[in-house]
This record gives sequence, structure tokens and C-alpha cells, in this order.
Amino acid sequence: MASRSTQILEAAARVIARRGVRGLRVEELAAEAGVSTALIYYHFKDRAGILSKTLEFISDRADRYTTHRDPDAEPLGPREELEQTLLLELQDSTEVRENSSAWGELRASAVFDDLLREDLARATQVWIHEVAGLLGQVRPTAPAVALAASAERLTALMEGLSMRWLSGTLQIAHARTLMSDAIDAEVERLGRP
Repeated sequence: MASRSTQILEAAARVIARRGVRGLRVEELAAEAGVSTALIYYHFKDRAGILSKTLEFISDRADRYTTHRDPDAEPLGPREELEQTLLLELQDSTEVRENSSAWGELRASAVFDDLLREDLARATQVWIHEVAGLLGQVRPTAPAVALAASAERLTALMEGLSMRWLSGTLQIAHARTLMSDAIDAEVERLGRP
């Protein structure tokens, strides 16, 4: 059974995905999580604490579902691992939809919230760093600055494709094709002298 704080964070991700950050009310969160408001304040102190920990939670959850591998499966090559990791952000599952929607809502709210903006910038940099590491396995001789730039383009594209898919303006298969094409272009670009 999930800990109370994890239960609250799962509920917070659901509420933010459905209602946005501005629609997050501690009373509604408590009802969604099946706990008291006092317990939420005990674990997270205030609304800013809830948002900060929820951002951390959805980043960790995305890391889990994009890196989980069947232990009996053949190992992936570096290029396949890069593509699979990014394309797993475009899965038609409740967890991915909820995570991606909550991430988009947190990003939109960061425009007006300095503290949330700082937390989001750190989480984004971690993601860029992880993708740059995967790109570096594909193109080990590419300069670090080029790897970081490619990773930034790919993660920004992923966010845009995800929002279009979630809003129904792009079919998931087409979003995945566009992402695969972008990965090909970035890997080729990194291979140029």
C-alpha cells in the first residue's frame, strides 16, 4: 500500500491534470486522496510545498515508466534506448496522460509563479541532462554542448507533441512518427563533423 504522502501526491497529480494548478484546492485534494486537510498540511506545509513535491513526484514517475525494461527482454542498443525512452512519453495510458497533463499545467502556471518556475527549471534540466546522456551513448564523440542542445530541442518538441496529442489536435501515431523523425535528425546532426 502506498504511503500517505504518495497517496496525496498521486491525488494532486490527478487534480492538477483535471483542473490545473489554479483549480487545486486543498479541500478537494484531501477528498481525492481520502485524507484530512490537516494531514496534507502536515506532510507538505503549504500549497507551494504541495506543488513542489507534486512536480518532483511526476518527474520521478515519468522516469520510472520511461526506463522500465522487461528483465527478460534483449538489451537495447543506444539508439533504440534513446528512441524508446522518448516515445514512452507518448503512451495512451492513464498514468502517462495524467502525468503529461499535470506537467503541462505546472509549466503554464510557472509563468506567474517564481518558486514554481525555479522548481520546473531544475526538473527540466534533469530531463535534458538525461536525454543528453542517451544521445552521448549514440554519438560518443559529439561535444557536450551539442548533446545538450539536441536534448533541449527533443524535450521541448516532446512537450509540444504531448500537449497536442492530449488536446486531441494530433493523433498519437503521428506524434510518435514526428518524434522518431526528430530523433533521426538530431542523431544525424550530431554525427556531422
